Amino acid sequence: MRVFNKTFCMVKPADQTWSGKLALSELDQTGLTTHVPTIYFYKQSPEDWLIVLQTLKASLSSTLVHFFPLAGRLSFITRGRLELDCNGTGVQFLEAYADANLADLDSLLPSPVYHQLIPSIDYQNTPLEEIPLLVLQVTRFVCGGFSLGLSISHAVADGQSALHFVSEWARVSRGELVETPPYLDRKVLRAGDPPRTLKMVNHEQFCPPPVLIDGENERENETTVTMLKLTATQVEKLRNKANQIQKSEVSRGFTRYEAITAHIWRTSCKARKHKPEQPTALAFCVDIRNKMRPPLPQKYFGNAIVNMIATGCSGEIVSNPLGFVSSKIRDAIKNVDDEYVNSVIDFLKNQDDLSRFRELIPTSGDEGHFYGNPNVGVISWLTLPLYGADFGWGKEVHMGPGTHDSDGDSLILHGKDGDGSLVVALCLQVRHMEEFKKVFYQDIDM
Repeated sequence: MRVFNKTFCMVKPADQTWSGKLALSELDQTGLTTHVPTIYFYKQSPEDWLIVLQTLKASLSSTLVHFFPLAGRLSFITRGRLELDCNGTGVQFLEAYADANLADLDSLLPSPVYHQLIPSIDYQNTPLEEIPLLVLQVTRFVCGGFSLGLSISHAVADGQSALHFVSEWARVSRGELVETPPYLDRKVLRAGDPPRTLKMVNHEQFCPPPVLIDGENERENETTVTMLKLTATQVEKLRNKANQIQKSEVSRGFTRYEAITAHIWRTSCKARKHKPEQPTALAFCVDIRNKMRPPLPQKYFGNAIVNMIATGCSGEIVSNPLGFVSSKIRDAIKNVDDEYVNSVIDFLKNQDDLSRFRELIPTSGDEGHFYGNPNVGVISWLTLPLYGADFGWGKEVHMGPGTHDSDGDSLILHGKDGDGSLVVALCLQVRHMEEFKKVFYQDIDM
């Protein structure tokens, strides 16, 4: 497939918006601060293509009046910190055409083709102050269908916030008004002075992750991506396996998220054939919106997640029941309460330089923490409103993660049919993938 005639323009808010420097919370400035790609595919619109493009641009411009931070730019300040310059520079809107049909895209699974459909960001050669926080590309296919590829800076919005924006943009595109404006004041997640908590906490998630005992450089190995479907029956089997642990040992049954995440971690240890004494870590995120006291305001726009970690040795992960591994995840999640979150914020506030705490998920580059082999990172999209983005021409035929090429990186999301099935989008080294697939399904029925 070839994608050509890429043209772009900057779309700015339709009306004048507040301008100035918006302070970011400590949670905005750590973990993943690069752009997160997602993609939507749509059938042919009955309207003329130029009308489709004009409608998308006009509605985007109107929506940015409410979500104006997305039209700004990031900049560095002291101590490795970032701030958001709300200057109304705008978001980048690309138009492109593909010489293929939607039916040619191999069931719309993530593939290298996605690199042509979702805008990439050149972080190495572009000053931070010039990088748009939202970049999108609309690509028309020969059949008349089209894709909408989005890349949104994680320094400005987490998954809930990004999808809130997409939902409101779609609403405006249909000719409706914004239903729930975003809550933009990030001071609710700023560190206190004096600190809000005196609790002594070991913030293990900020320590360097384990490396392979034999010292191989795992960053250089080729990776591949797959989508593994779990039927509703298979999901229930995994939950039941996890809950075979004695009921007296847990206050309530393990959730499907805990069971599936444990299964991914366990399977990766088996597929990679670790030595029993090999340390391994599981990185994941916990949404804190309803864990704060009081809860964060409705539609808080920013990062309201904390990075967490569970650790162990591969030998104990693969030799113990699934419930044992699930309990490690449960224990980490249980730690996340208002006091814990404030301890994280205060810990980060007291750091001389925050730059070393960025990229706490799988990365294939030469810098930053590496959560590839022997580690995994699992992100859940199970609570996100992923589907139903109707811009006026019908709901998407597919929505999913964009390019994802970091060893050990995985996403759990709902199947699109609403039948209780789930999908695990996984990136793994080529040499481990086939064994992972075999064990992943084999162990469900054992």
